[in-house]
Amino acid sequence: MTSDENGQNAKADLPSGDSDLDAASHLLADLHCDLPGKVTRFRHLADLCGTLGSQGTILFGGSTTFTAWTEARSSFVHGNFAATVLLCQSLLESLLAAFLHLDPMKDDLPPRIAFRDTLMRCQDENLISGQDLGDLERLMGLRNPLSHFRPVADDQNIVRRAMMVGIHPDALIEQDAWFAIDITVRMLAKPPFRLGR
Repeated sequence: MTSDENGQNAKADLPSGDSDLDAASHLLADLHCDLPGKVTRFRHLADLCGTLGSQGTILFGGSTTFTAWTEARSSFVHGNFAATVLLCQSLLESLLAAFLHLDPMKDDLPPRIAFRDTLMRCQDENLISGQDLGDLERLMGLRNPLSHFRPVADDQNIVRRAMMVGIHPDALIEQDAWFAIDITVRMLAKPPFRLGR
């Protein structure tokens, strides 16, 4: 809040001019919107996480991977689908590169490793399968048009992809988010990351 010339509080921090109570009612309406979808996505995520170790998973990469994992889950449940795709790809890129950097015998790793190079090295180490490699490359392809401009003529452009499959772009990004969260949990459930049985 700011004060005007007479010392009165002005509502400069609320651009709409709504009172705090009005803003809270808008927030509650937003939280209630798509509640069945949120519950479905939460249940799906809970079911997926049942594949992790009995003690959860270890997130190599420290706070970067932990924050990405926490926010990816929340974004998925609350329907922030583009954010889910971006966060899942970021999480997996950091997780896998950090895992490779833990091996003291690997002195040929650059300090900044490209994701494709990380994937090739992980496949060479038998950490990821051929299917995993294909799915991780697909995830990278889903992230790129969210991070970088793609003209409509580009086959990665979201509107073009949506037209090709005959659905709305929002529905396409939602499908991408389901795929992203599924591949993320599948990777976190791999033996090097599992904690417990």
